Amino acid sequence: MSIQNRTIVVDGLTTHFLEAGHGDPVVLLHGGEFGVSAEIGWERIIPLLAQHYRVLAPDMLGFGDSAKVVDFTDGRGLRIRHIARFCALLGIDSSHFVGNSMGAINLLVDLTSGAPVLPVRSAVTICGGGEIQKNRHASALYEYDASYEAMRAIVEALFFNPSYPSDENYVRRRYESSIVRGAWESLAAARFRRPGVEAPPTPSSKRAYERIDVPVLVVEGAGDKLLAPGWAAEIAGQISGGRSAVVDDAGHCPQIEQPEALADVLLKFFAEVTV
Repeated sequence: MSIQNRTIVVDGLTTHFLEAGHGDPVVLLHGGEFGVSAEIGWERIIPLLAQHYRVLAPDMLGFGDSAKVVDFTDGRGLRIRHIARFCALLGIDSSHFVGNSMGAINLLVDLTSGAPVLPVRSAVTICGGGEIQKNRHASALYEYDASYEAMRAIVEALFFNPSYPSDENYVRRRYESSIVRGAWESLAAARFRRPGVEAPPTPSSKRAYERIDVPVLVVEGAGDKLLAPGWAAEIAGQISGGRSAVVDDAGHCPQIEQPEALADVLLKFFAEVTV
């Protein structure tokens, strides 16, 4: 299955994305850790989904080959609106959406807002939306200093299988992605705060879930080091018709560790919600 690299300009901002397959669209939103991109986050599962759907995976603002910009007042909103405009320019007025980590949180934030802007037909949130545990793994994500060993700590935090942080080529690939011009700066800048101001809390799971009126599947990795077991079922239970699933032998990125198992879950969900 051929995966195309494409670039468009969205409201003046260069936006790189991957595209593969044909049919109903599925938009994939990657996570927010340093060094991630659409390719790194989704490359193992895109070929599986593209056998049945038109798959689009954009580099969100600040990541990969998309524009490096910072909004100090509404960074999350900027990325959500950017994806909405991205979809509009590609003629997508209804799509299945799948988000991992930050991408999942962005989906939930939009769906529970008073005026959602994303053209969501159905949503799958993977390892994003629950309460982040305060541990050394969360610290590795939030305190990255652009060093190689700090990237190894991020990789350790993300994955259940210890082979990932031991794989020098894999750590090196994520590290090099994290230090391309403007990448570290755009993510680190979003964490800046005035001296003396308390650090903001980690994303909360408390949202107006009653506002969601599309099918939602909440997925957790059984070995996630950042989210407590059972969080997915807890959130799904607050959504009308919400569903949850657990992917075994996976941490915070099941689409990388267990792409076949996750693809089976996604394809079954899409088939069930498509009328």
